[in-house]
Amino acid sequence: MKNQRLSAGFHIAGLILLIGGLAGCAGSTPTLDTSAEAKVTFDGLHEVKGARADEAWARPGIDLTQYSKIMLQGAGIEYRPGGESGRSWSSRSRGGPYEVSERQKEQFRALVISVFLEELAESQHFTLVDEAGPDVLLIRGSVLDVVSWVPPEPIGRGEVFISKVGEATLVLELRDSITETVLVRAVDRRAVETHGLYGNLSSSSPVKNQADVKRVVRNWAQLLRERLDEFGAPKE
Repeated sequence: MKNQRLSAGFHIAGLILLIGGLAGCAGSTPTLDTSAEAKVTFDGLHEVKGARADEAWARPGIDLTQYSKIMLQGAGIEYRPGGESGRSWSSRSRGGPYEVSERQKEQFRALVISVFLEELAESQHFTLVDEAGPDVLLIRGSVLDVVSWVPPEPIGRGEVFISKVGEATLVLELRDSITETVLVRAVDRRAVETHGLYGNLSSSSPVKNQADVKRVVRNWAQLLRERLDEFGAPKE
């Protein structure tokens, strides 16, 4: 039984790190490095090799089947400094990154929270709660180094075409809600690309840009929910 639990833990540590909406196929089966030469973080996590996230770490021997509830906790959203605030349209059109207004920041924060709550509420194995407990898995997420590649709308009827709306780094941790011990940590950078009629370029508009961002956030949340259900349910 102990060996089965340990093996399941290794499998979980690799496959659950598919979160982040990564495209393409995995190059190899994820494995947890427990060798004497393994890279270990300051808080005791071992590197997951072959993960599809940019960086992935897990605690040896983790067992998600002891949890039946999940609690979502945001750890903040950080934006890259140096946006083009206050510059003329001609200088802004040279590339960016561009300013993200306080209104846009609040809209993005609300979107991330609502989409993750919606998806996790659809879990077939976990119940979404707002209090810690012995059977509660804490999901702590943050979005870092957010960059906007959307220039301001030009004066007049001219259109702006972009290849991507922005990009950001998702940091996600699975923790025991009582001890707050980190079980899994994944770090992944994702670009929000557009889908237009002109090759990789698409006409920019607030409505379309928000839809593109929501699509990526939905993909993140859906993958997380699916993997939690797949590997969190008790095995026969």
